Amino acid sequence: MACRTSDDDHINNLEKLNPTLLPDAVIRLCRQLKSLGGSAWLVGGAVRDLTLGIPLKDIDIEVFGLDAELLNSHLQEIGRTEHVGKQFGVTKFWTQGHEIDISLPRTEKKTALGHRGFDVIPDPDISPETASLRRDFTINAMMYDPIENRLLDFHHGRDDLAQRILRHVSPAFAEDPLRVLRGMQFAARFSLTMDPETTELCRSLLAEAETLPISRIWCEWQKWACSDHPSYGLRALRESGWIRLYPELEALLDCPQDPAWHPEGDVWGHTCQVVDQAARITTRYRWGSEIRELMLFSALCHDLGKPPCTITDEKGIIRSPGHSREGKAHTSSLLKRIGAPKRLEQFLLPLVQEHMTHLHGEPTPRAIRHLAARLDPASIELWEALVEADASGRAPSPASRPAQSWLQQAELMTYEQQKPAPIVTGKLLQELGVQPGIKMGELIDTAYQAQLDGAFDNRKKAVLWCMQRDNNCMPENSLKTE
Repeated sequence: MACRTSDDDHINNLEKLNPTLLPDAVIRLCRQLKSLGGSAWLVGGAVRDLTLGIPLKDIDIEVFGLDAELLNSHLQEIGRTEHVGKQFGVTKFWTQGHEIDISLPRTEKKTALGHRGFDVIPDPDISPETASLRRDFTINAMMYDPIENRLLDFHHGRDDLAQRILRHVSPAFAEDPLRVLRGMQFAARFSLTMDPETTELCRSLLAEAETLPISRIWCEWQKWACSDHPSYGLRALRESGWIRLYPELEALLDCPQDPAWHPEGDVWGHTCQVVDQAARITTRYRWGSEIRELMLFSALCHDLGKPPCTITDEKGIIRSPGHSREGKAHTSSLLKRIGAPKRLEQFLLPLVQEHMTHLHGEPTPRAIRHLAARLDPASIELWEALVEADASGRAPSPASRPAQSWLQQAELMTYEQQKPAPIVTGKLLQELGVQPGIKMGELIDTAYQAQLDGAFDNRKKAVLWCMQRDNNCMPENSLKTE
């Protein structure tokens, strides 16, 4: 049976939006499925993004009125297919360079705790309104027919988008705890505030949080890091009560700061401003998703060491001595909790530890060389951007770039994106007659520190330095270096 249309109250014309954002392949597929007696509706995030007039990333189509066998048979004839979501009856379909997720409408029955505790029942003959009830948020529950240019909006998702409200569709929301973290990243990506009733449902799901696969947790946090307004996601996390799952972040709440330096208030409020500034800076530089990820998580973690370090001294001044060093352990702990890959930790730990360095010296060539080495694999360019985000996340104080002179000096020395390459290497020492072993390794390490200090800056001077340090470096062998 073909898809039933909704009441006129639920049908809106999209002429003022931009349906041309849809690839021609999607339109063609929908026409083909209609010719078979079915009807294909664009659903989920694709409709939300189309409504907002932004480029589509994921394309999901729900097909009514066709049984699974006929649908899959036709898809195999016109393109390449792969069943990837057997639990949910999802088929990936590739055509003309486009990847499309295709599914039949379905009902779900909760059978166990957790994200996967469902029995899924495909039913191509249910109504679109019934099918929409299993969606998580109203902004994701709209359905669009590109052939008739019609939008089905049973739950007023378009109004919620306009009013920047994140609202659940039905009580069935509470059957999947992952939806809370999805809500966090949606709030960050689209500047949304969570509806109070939705907040209460999220709180009721805390007990099931431990059932979530760590890979899915990381997926939602990674999407948070791709947002333009990450503070909205952090506020949603707090309002939903799920911040209790992240004690490193919860400790920032009400942690005081010296108002002379931080008129914005506590460390939590500061962090919310800093992550937004980090997103702004990343956009300004047009950095890609990988660098954006590093920026957002370094901004999130930069002051995690403050709560255990914060004191009020004898003069009544609030201070946090040693918080940058203390922050490394708390950063590692949080990253493990959210399932972040190890490579992220390798970049973030030096950024967190060094985010106050500019306050304790001048950007001399020696200081630049040492900083570039300590930051590796991160860079002075990334570090300076974090410092800017930190300094600018103090509204009503104006934005500032207190480490810009450090970046400028690093650029003059060509060390803004990498540390100085070691001049004294194992190969050089072997040419000088030094045998491989522990002493060679120690000499390489000592030589690199000397190089950073400015003891030498080229191969010839490095050879002379080595000869003065180690009797195994024979003068006659040094001729090979000239």
